Amino acid sequence: MNAPDRYESFILADDEKKVEVDPETRVPNAAMFTFNKEDHTLGNLLRAKLVKSQHVLFAGYQVPHPLFATFKLRVQTDGEVTPKEAVVAACKDLLGELHNLDQEFTKEFELKKISHRRTECY
Repeated sequence: MNAPDRYESFILADDEKKVEVDPETRVPNAAMFTFNKEDHTLGNLLRAKLVKSQHVLFAGYQVPHPLFATFKLRVQTDGEVTPKEAVVAACKDLLGELHNLDQEFTKEFELKKISHRRTECY
């Protein structure tokens, strides 16, 4: 089988970084970020969050090969913020949204358990 071992899709090697940044030389205020051990899930979330930013002119990602858990994110800004600052801000926003989602889900789950217990008592 040509597929790599499953653990290779989420455990970083000793010499591997989670994110690598390469500045774009052809376009001003642009950079290419390579995310290792990540896939479309994070790539599309980041792209969607970045395009909503007022300082981001372009954000797109690509998965070079479907068997390897890596994607490349290209970001161009208007110069008010650097591409790295834009990506860091998008990550922080996503973490905040995921935290809110976790809280709401937990609250609704607990309410469902309480209402289920009440209906069993009757």
